[in-house]
Amino acid sequence: MKDAIFHILFVWYPYVCLSAFVFGSLIRYDREQYTWKAGSSQLLRRKQLFWGSNLFHFGIIFLVFGHAVGLLTPKAVYTLFITAEQKQLLAIFAGGIAGTVCFIGLTLLLHRRLFDARVRQTSTYMDLAVLMILWVQLVLGLVTLPLSLAHTDGSVMITLSHWAQGIVTVQPIDAKTLQGLDWPYLVHLVLGMTIFLLFPFSRLVHIWSAPVKYVARSGYQVVRTRRPLGASARRDAFKPTSE
Repeated sequence: MKDAIFHILFVWYPYVCLSAFVFGSLIRYDREQYTWKAGSSQLLRRKQLFWGSNLFHFGIIFLVFGHAVGLLTPKAVYTLFITAEQKQLLAIFAGGIAGTVCFIGLTLLLHRRLFDARVRQTSTYMDLAVLMILWVQLVLGLVTLPLSLAHTDGSVMITLSHWAQGIVTVQPIDAKTLQGLDWPYLVHLVLGMTIFLLFPFSRLVHIWSAPVKYVARSGYQVVRTRRPLGASARRDAFKPTSE
């Protein structure tokens, strides 16, 4: 029975979540573009929003890329530079700092959304659910740090990497391999996959619309004003340009 549960959770469930993540995002973009947004409440509790949002986004971006690189980089590649033990210690300390920063920011955002009546009126049940799930996920991630310090040989990191790489390459490992891990790791994995499952149905889809091109945009921004222009400004505005 235990083997079957682990096989469902760590072999089948990842593909269910990834399929929903990819196809759900595409379908929502194609059919529900007017819902493709993150509802704004930035005029309310602006200072708390400023600190919470910036700390959360800084931490979560580092954690997402850190997890992707840490889990998906083959051992044969990273051992050219560092050992598995050093990689795990790096992940513990760097992830611990980023996780703490992200946790503080998310706690501020969650407190603001739960305890400010006006902000809560702008929130949906899915908004609150996603924030709570992310909060629990961060707590679980921080709980695994002292557990990882007890396995400084890098064995836990190697096991998790083999599992993640097996899922991505469609060559999943035997789920029994994960049975020796402590429960916070297992719940952390399942909850992380669940976030991918919920992604297309929540405001998290606004990640796909991040203004990456804004940094490298060419040309000037065109600004139009409703205020009447003076005589000299009108002459300049309608002056022909030579190209």
